Amino acid sequence: MTNDKWGSVRQRLLKTVGQNNFTTWIEPLELQNLDDGIAVFNVPTNFMGNYVGQNFSDLILHELNMSGEHVQRLAFNVAVNSPSRPAAKSGQPLFEVVQNAPAAEVEPEDVPATPADVVAQPKASSFVETSGNGKDTLEALQAAPLDPRFTFDTFVVGKPNELAHAAARRVGEAGPVTFNPLVLYGGVGLGKTHLMHAIAWELKRSKPDLNVLYLSAEQFMYRFVQALRERKMMDFKHLFRSVDVLMVDDVQFIAGKDSTQEEFFHTFNALVDQNKQIIISADRAPGEIKELEERVKSRLQCGLVVDLHPTDYELRLGILQTKVQQHRQTFPDLQIADGVLEFLAHRISTNVRVLEGALTRLFAFASLVGREIDMELTQDCLADVLRASERKITVEEIQRKVSEYYNIRMSDIIGPKRLRSYARPRQVAMYLSKQLTSRSLPEIGRRFGGRDHTTVMHGVKRIEELRLIDGQIAEDVEMLRRALEA
Repeated sequence: MTNDKWGSVRQRLLKTVGQNNFTTWIEPLELQNLDDGIAVFNVPTNFMGNYVGQNFSDLILHELNMSGEHVQRLAFNVAVNSPSRPAAKSGQPLFEVVQNAPAAEVEPEDVPATPADVVAQPKASSFVETSGNGKDTLEALQAAPLDPRFTFDTFVVGKPNELAHAAARRVGEAGPVTFNPLVLYGGVGLGKTHLMHAIAWELKRSKPDLNVLYLSAEQFMYRFVQALRERKMMDFKHLFRSVDVLMVDDVQFIAGKDSTQEEFFHTFNALVDQNKQIIISADRAPGEIKELEERVKSRLQCGLVVDLHPTDYELRLGILQTKVQQHRQTFPDLQIADGVLEFLAHRISTNVRVLEGALTRLFAFASLVGREIDMELTQDCLADVLRASERKITVEEIQRKVSEYYNIRMSDIIGPKRLRSYARPRQVAMYLSKQLTSRSLPEIGRRFGGRDHTTVMHGVKRIEELRLIDGQIAEDVEMLRRALEA
C-alpha cells in the first residue's frame, strides 16, 4: 500500500472521527507494511496501540478495504527504542486486532456495516454509571453522584446570566413543561455546566421519582456506537426514550456525525411527543453550529434559547466575594487586603474558571508562606495568569478573524472594493479595532489600506447603530469579540 493511498485513508478518517481524536490517535500511526491481509502500524506506545485497537479498529479496517486493499487484521508495533516497549521477539507485532466479522455477515437492520460516528471511548460522565453486566439501567443512572459544588445556592447571579438562571430555576421546579427544549449557550467558563448540574440537583430534591438522565453529547455518541456494535439498538432506544428529563451537555460535539445526529433527532422527537423535558447546552447558538443538520437546529430553536453573556465587572466581583466566604471555611485566619478582589475582577475578565482558580491559588500560597493576601503577594503569585490576561489584540488579528468569519479574503477587507459583502465586514473590523485595541483612528485607517480617519469613524458609528436594530450584526460582533478575547 502506497503512502499516498494511506494518506487518503487518513483524510477520510479525519472527517469521521473529528480533529481532536484524529490528532491524538490516528495521526501518530505509521503504516509499516501490508501483507497477507494484515496491516502493521508503528505506534509510539503500547497504550496507544491498545487504545486504537479497541476503539478505532473497525473504522480503520473499513476504510482500508474501501481503498481497495484486502485487510482482515490490524497489528501494532511499538518502536524498538521506545521505553514503553516490553520484551518481544524481533519483527513480531506486540498485539493484533482481528476484524469481528466480514461485512457480509452483518445484518443491515441490526447494525450498519460502516457506522459513521466511531470515536474513542470518552471518560465516563460523573452522572452516568454502567452496571457490572454491561447493561445500563435507569436505577444506576439515578444513583450516580452529582457535583455538590454546582447548585443554585452557589450560583452567583448578575445581569449577564440572570435570564439563564431564571429559566433554569423554572425548569428545576419540575412543573408543567413550558420551555422545551431549554437551550443554554455561551463561551467557556460562563456557567453552563453549573446551571445544568443545579437543575439536576433541584429535580432530584423536588421530584426524586423522576428519571433524570444527564450526560455529555460525546457520551451519547459513544453509547450509540456501542449499541450499534453490540446490536443492542432496542436497549439504547428504550433507555433514552424512557427518561422524564434528558440533559445533554456540549451538543456541538455531535455536529458532523450524521448517524448520531439522526438518532438524537429521533430521540428528541420521541421525548417531546411524550411531553418530557429536554435541556441542552452548547458553546454557541444552535443556528451557529457548523455541520449541525438543519432539522436538528430547527428542533433546538423551537424552545427557549438563552445566551449566557460574558461576565461584567460587578458579576466577577460578586463571584470572588462568594468564593472568599467558601475559602474562609478552610483558611479562617487568612486576611485579604482592600483592593485585591477589585484588582482581580478587573484583570481576569474572560473566564470565570480562571478567576476562581486564581483565588484558590492565592489562598493556598498565602497559607503556606503565612502572609496576608495583599497586592504584592497577588502579583507575585499570579504573575503568569496576569501576564496571560494582558495579551494584546492587534488590528491584523482582527482583520484575519473577520475575514475568516465572513469567508472573504483578507485583501478584500483592506482593499478598495465597496461592495456591501466587503464593506460591512470591513466596518465590523474597524469597529472591533476601535473597541479592542488602543490604536487611534488614523492608525486604524492606515492599516485598512490607508483610509482616512473619518472613514473609520463613519464605519464605527454605523456598526454601533446597526447593533441596536439588526440582530444578526449584533450576533456577529459578539461572536467575533468572544473569539478574539478567548
